[in-house]
Amino acid sequence: MDASFLSPAVAFSLLLVFSIIWIGLGWYLGKSNRTLDDYMLAGRKVGFALATATAMATWVTSNTTMAAPQLAYQLGVWGMVGYSLGAIGLMLFAPIATRIKTILPHGYTSGDFIRLRYGVGAWRTFLIISLVYALGWLISLGMAGGVVVNALSGLDYEIGMTVILAVCVGYTMLGGLRAVIATDFIQSIIIILGLLLLAWIVIQQVGFQEIHVTLSDERPALLNLLFPAAIMFLFNNLLFGVGEIFHSNVWWSRAFAFKEGVGGKAYFIAGLMWLPIPIVAGFVALAAPSLDLSVASADMVGPLVAGKLLGTAGAVIVFIVVFSALASSLDSLLAATSDLITEDIYRGHINPTADNQQIQRVNKFIVLALGFFAWLLCLPKISTLASLLYFMGAFVASAIWPIVLGIYYGRANGTTASLAMLFGTSVGLWAYFAIGFYVAALVSCAISLAVMLLGSIVKNAEFTFDTVTNKER
Repeated sequence: MDASFLSPAVAFSLLLVFSIIWIGLGWYLGKSNRTLDDYMLAGRKVGFALATATAMATWVTSNTTMAAPQLAYQLGVWGMVGYSLGAIGLMLFAPIATRIKTILPHGYTSGDFIRLRYGVGAWRTFLIISLVYALGWLISLGMAGGVVVNALSGLDYEIGMTVILAVCVGYTMLGGLRAVIATDFIQSIIIILGLLLLAWIVIQQVGFQEIHVTLSDERPALLNLLFPAAIMFLFNNLLFGVGEIFHSNVWWSRAFAFKEGVGGKAYFIAGLMWLPIPIVAGFVALAAPSLDLSVASADMVGPLVAGKLLGTAGAVIVFIVVFSALASSLDSLLAATSDLITEDIYRGHINPTADNQQIQRVNKFIVLALGFFAWLLCLPKISTLASLLYFMGAFVASAIWPIVLGIYYGRANGTTASLAMLFGTSVGLWAYFAIGFYVAALVSCAISLAVMLLGSIVKNAEFTFDTVTNKER
């Protein structure tokens, strides 16, 4: 791999500048936090513009900016189109966000709902799935930081990974969700402008016709709309995206943080804004054969194309876009996961009498601990970003139907929800290893749905949703 796209001095300078900017913003915004609601949920007063930006930017992860090109390079047209179906998850979550705000007006986490709706057994099962997923996502984001710095400058993988984790831990600890949402707004603008610029450069310097001719001659499978693995990936990714959003506290915490009446509109518009981003990012990768690039690792294809076309300028653009995408997701995940551990494990299981000041102190410590733990697990680069990401599909897809039916269907019950998550995850993991990464979420979701429907028929119990509101902590 050519490491001359970005000199080590330029890479260090960019890392330093962005580190100072984001940590400085976190410190400044954190000064206005007065209560636990301020720190964990931005005072529950987030308006429409910030709400839409934070939802969109959080979903533009390193996986979008780096794994989408990887999947386009490996699976072709359906790779990037399939990835774009992740927008459906945001749009389908819109009515759920409105419903959440109605039945849990004072909620903090997704675990609050599962505990009150299904009971302790399902709550603990859900927490295990949520925390495994959160850790996997943290690792993928940390890995991406190391990969992009290494791909663009030749600096050690460990340097980029360490800096991105340290920066996000720093400003999340200082500013809480208020800092996370404010920086997301800035990062969303950077991401959109940067990706549009890269796509325009590819069109100008390579062109649609040359890309199509080269792919037809050298890699015709990438243009084949009947490519079986790609078609399976299309549906698998749709369900994976829905599962990620429906179960994750990243999205529930925002529903609690948004002003009344904002959540539904914000999530739907964010989904529409996010939809073309993986297509644009993936399109860049399709130029790799035309440029005769030697791609040692498929998750580096996006940065390599930009570096080949523009040298240092292209590498700087990719660096800034990916750094922003990483930060917009890492900070959100750190904040939401620390909230889940603080509320559902520390206060829920260890110290039920803890006051809000104690909770806030513990929350900051957990942000730091999560960052350090993720750093340790990122040190050995265990897999490519896409393979790690889709391993988690078996976990998250199993929670789709327990969440949906739990919110809208009174006959769903706790025992059935626990079994649906356990069987869905187990069979989905089997499918991941026995068949392929592109079916794990699909199989998990199908098994979970079957268990939920069967259990709701066998155990005829009606739940009154007023009970959830009345039992809130």
